[in-house]
Amino acid sequence: MPGVPVNHVNQRDFVRALAAFLKKSGKLKVPEWVDTVKLAKHKELAPYVENWFYTRAGSTARHLYLQGGAGRNGVMPSHFGRGFKSVLRRVLQALEGLKIVEKDQDGGRKLTPQGQRDLDRIAGQVAAANKKHWNKPCWVNTLPHSEKKTKIRN
Repeated sequence: MPGVPVNHVNQRDFVRALAAFLKKSGKLKVPEWVDTVKLAKHKELAPYVENWFYTRAGSTARHLYLQGGAGRNGVMPSHFGRGFKSVLRRVLQALEGLKIVEKDQDGGRKLTPQGQRDLDRIAGQVAAANKKHWNKPCWVNTLPHSEKKTKIRN
């Protein structure tokens, strides 16, 4: 479906589709340490999901699409949030290698026009798949009226 922006599709489906696209392209450079790194101070083990790096890359690209680079939150001041910088930095470097993200002249990173086009295309595919799945007539999965069991509440 052309003309569907990223914020009009289900975020979980979009991130999964983008992660599958990044994995299928084979161009995303995944560091060797992804199997052993833990993602927070309070964690004891690495993530159980094998392809978590692709999912994180898809989620990061989606956030850049929706929020843009570093800057103000409208009229509200910026908020500092401490996180594991190494994983995010490697994800952004890998997305830069695919020409989805570029460094901004004011600092930070932003989506390239090619990256925005790719994300819009994937959002259109997700919307088309969801439309095909959900636009069934309401009577398809129902029993004939005589076979329905009704529950009477006392």
